[in-house]
Amino acid sequence: MRANAIRVEPVVGAVGAEIHGLDLAVPIGEAEVAMIRETLFDRGVVFFRDQTLTPEQHIAFATRFAPINVNRFFRHAEGYPEIAEVRKEPGQTKNIGGGWHTDHSYDQVPAMGSILLARELPPTGGDTLFASMYAAYDALSDGLKATLAGLRAVHSSRHVFGASVQREQQQDGRLRNADLAVQDAAHPVVIRHPGNGRQALYVNPGFTLRFEGWTDEESRPLLDYLYRHAARPEFQCRFRWQEGSIAFWDNRATWHYAANDYQGERRLMHRITLEGEALS
Repeated sequence: MRANAIRVEPVVGAVGAEIHGLDLAVPIGEAEVAMIRETLFDRGVVFFRDQTLTPEQHIAFATRFAPINVNRFFRHAEGYPEIAEVRKEPGQTKNIGGGWHTDHSYDQVPAMGSILLARELPPTGGDTLFASMYAAYDALSDGLKATLAGLRAVHSSRHVFGASVQREQQQDGRLRNADLAVQDAAHPVVIRHPGNGRQALYVNPGFTLRFEGWTDEESRPLLDYLYRHAARPEFQCRFRWQEGSIAFWDNRATWHYAANDYQGERRLMHRITLEGEALS
């Protein structure tokens, strides 16, 4: 594919871009990889339409950007441990990812990105929302930025994937390995993105527990304020899935939220998560 056939269109002001003119089933060159990486780091999430990928092609595309992080909790696609299934069957009422979060913030070295491919979709609903943590940080007051600059936050997998929680998904086979939900990690509340140096807010309602050195009670008011602030509509975009759509998001720069508005319908997505690097 010639570089001049590729078109990048921002979705909204704060976050997201659609990239047109690439067939991801075909090996892409270094120039295309660099363009996607730069756009991803700048916009937080990039979208592709009308892609027809085999699992092998999905894996090959992902490995152009980073090694694959094999998810320990999600069921994987049959024969492909690199690909996690994000699935909801018609009889299930709770979806996976139905709240604002960023993937793998509970790991000592959080994931760089996730590449989600639509396999089966409901007739309507099932959109995914994304929010820019660059924009969320930029909109804070100078005083609050100064307060957050010296703070670290504790993140954990225990309360999300542990044996005492998410029983519905554990019982219906969507999740596994509850005994492995022992991850705790502390990261800066404000990070510098390792790809471009931009500052971003790095706490999320899904996995963040408290500020390091603070009690839960002390942490809650400020965390709740940051969560309300970061979820403001002007920092968001909403992606409407079609069969063959791909969303590739940067976990260091965005939150995401899977809408659970398609009761009685099936939705099957294939997700590959990419290894990241230590945050500072």
